[in-house]
Amino acid sequence: MREIVLDTETTGFDPESGDRIVEIGAVELWNHVATGETYHVYINPQRFMPEEAFGVHGIGPDLLEPPRPVEKGQVTLKDKPVFAKVGQGFRDFVADSKLVIHNASFDMKFLNAELGWMGLPPIPMDQALDTLAIARKRFPGSPASLDALCRRFNIDNSNRVLHGALLDSEILAEVYLELIGGRQPDFGLSTSASSSVGGAEEWRPSPRKDALPSRITQDERAAHEKFIDKLGENALWSRA
Repeated sequence: MREIVLDTETTGFDPESGDRIVEIGAVELWNHVATGETYHVYINPQRFMPEEAFGVHGIGPDLLEPPRPVEKGQVTLKDKPVFAKVGQGFRDFVADSKLVIHNASFDMKFLNAELGWMGLPPIPMDQALDTLAIARKRFPGSPASLDALCRRFNIDNSNRVLHGALLDSEILAEVYLELIGGRQPDFGLSTSASSSVGGAEEWRPSPRKDALPSRITQDERAAHEKFIDKLGENALWSRA
């Protein structure tokens, strides 16, 4: 089973009001195990960056109004491709895999808006799995932000000073595995003969042709029976 843990950064909250995607980060999982395959791209939104959005992710200081010089470690977007140049590649990477997203409705509306402007078909909403909804159902009334879940599961997010799509997707992958039952939840638990981990065929022991001989000696058996006799007829051992 292939899953893509995904996050985006944007210029705001509403693509219909002119907001655009500026970063996509994704991590590939195979049977709930990270493969090391990632997708990451910065995108020129072809518009100014609002101060509020810049305060969240720190991307594109040269797109602020007025423009600011790019400092060390900051990402400039003027020389990055527009979505129309990367949209098909992104769609090919995702394919029909399940998308694991925190607050999926937000990212999906932006992705489908950008794909629609390109004339590409949208990604069905039922292809997305919302970890925010999972967390709220599992821990009702408790904070369910990515940072709050990192604290709950003792996941190191000390590098998350600002939001970043690839870093957030890597952190979300760890959170997701905890939400569904712990890291590598399929290890030794699957009952499907066709399931596998990391692409390898699953191994299951077959029944022995001949049962192993008892390792209890005659003296041990006699001592055990003598001990049971002392317990009386109501002892649990006597009912077996």
